[in-house]
Amino acid sequence: MTRAERIKLKKGLLFTSPWIIGFLVFTLIPTVLSLYYSFCDYSLLQSPVFIGMKNYQSLFQDDVFKLSLWHTFEYALLSLPLGLVVSLALALLLNQKVPGQSYYRTIIFLPSLVPVVASAMLWLWLYNTKLGLINVVLDQAPFNYLIGGINGLLGVLHLPKIDTPIGWLTDPSWALPALAFMSVWGVGQTVVIYLAGLQDVPKELYESAELDGAKAFQRLINVTLPMISPVIFFNLIMAIIGTLQVFAVPFIMTGGGPARATYMYTQYLYDNAFQYLHMGYASAMAWIQLIIILALTGIAFWSSKRWVHYSNK
Repeated sequence: MTRAERIKLKKGLLFTSPWIIGFLVFTLIPTVLSLYYSFCDYSLLQSPVFIGMKNYQSLFQDDVFKLSLWHTFEYALLSLPLGLVVSLALALLLNQKVPGQSYYRTIIFLPSLVPVVASAMLWLWLYNTKLGLINVVLDQAPFNYLIGGINGLLGVLHLPKIDTPIGWLTDPSWALPALAFMSVWGVGQTVVIYLAGLQDVPKELYESAELDGAKAFQRLINVTLPMISPVIFFNLIMAIIGTLQVFAVPFIMTGGGPARATYMYTQYLYDNAFQYLHMGYASAMAWIQLIIILALTGIAFWSSKRWVHYSNK
């Protein structure tokens, strides 16, 4: 390297040093330490003691670990497809040329800007069993007639009936679906990403499809979805990561209850680390969580070869 190149290198390192220091201090070093602590008995108050694979062996014998992992998967199975479908449907509607289009887009996006704590407090009121707006609305016609008809059908099938007013956050059978439904509240960012993808679809393709006699639904299936499949894939990956790391909303709204019906994996990890001071055990849980997310992401990438279509291919 010449003297001028060395000077440029030093200047470049100087300007990037805040990011480099931040990455080392807050990301790389904690990640390496957590991997080491996952093989240790570490309580934060004493020096870590290396115990090998005992933390990982204990995890698979821990019933609470299995329960929290199962609840997280249940939440993901409910909220992930629901969020993807609702956000795509909203994006398709907002992509239409209608008066006040910008206002509708703003209204859909605004909830995603509301802080998590504020959203949780709002939905706590909406889900209130006695005074919540949702139960008040369901108690009015025609919703009460609809629930009565559903209960009649459930009675014929010898299935449990829906008790009203519904204890959204107090009934173990309703609490987890209620949190999954609430997740739709914050799909504004996903809708914006879908909108960007929809606006990149060439209009010539729609015109050609119309000339061939394709109806609106056929254009959606054969033109729109294949053209925005990379955007759908991106949102799928982000949804997998987000739903498997859910923590704040159930922690604030239910604390894992009732009867641990909403006790999520990340909350159990948090409790082990900062309530029980089992930092080594919590570190092992964090690495198991990472492996699960990487595995599901890998499956998504493997399957993408069959349904994700790129315009340059």
